[in-house]
Amino acid sequence: MSVINPTDQNLYELAAQVGVTLRARNQMLTVAESCTGGWIGKVLTDVAGSSGWFDRGFVTYSNTAKTELLGVRQSTLVNHSAVSTETVTEMAIGALERSRAGIAIAVSGIAGPDGGSPGKPVGTVYLAWALRDRPIQTQVCRFAGDRETVRRQTVATALQGVLDEFALRS
Repeated sequence: MSVINPTDQNLYELAAQVGVTLRARNQMLTVAESCTGGWIGKVLTDVAGSSGWFDRGFVTYSNTAKTELLGVRQSTLVNHSAVSTETVTEMAIGALERSRAGIAIAVSGIAGPDGGSPGKPVGTVYLAWALRDRPIQTQVCRFAGDRETVRRQTVATALQGVLDEFALRS
């Protein structure tokens, strides 16, 4: 697998595109982040005027935070783990329920260098995009590279997913 490592400029440009798209549709965005530790929110708020389309971010690195702040069920974490489609789906739903946003991004993964397993190696990241009253879209990625590269790729994929969601709904 080749390593794609978006630069800060690439991430800024994606965030700016997300802002233009959200503003044009009069939508607000919220994020629920685990492995990215707030990086998606940071990139979004690098764009001047982001308060017009970015509502809030939840950094829920621990399972306790996922449960307390986003309402992820303990049974989901026990039965599927924090790095799963089920968990990011509940994270996205929880972020929407706890914000005024119309779209949510949720991410959880194994950025490394350790923590992987044969079934979920380092670089495994689950993402979800939720629009109110629409089916939730999920994706699992297997990113290559070191911890920073995995996290950068996650941020880029999360932002691109917002653009793709709105492109599909236009």
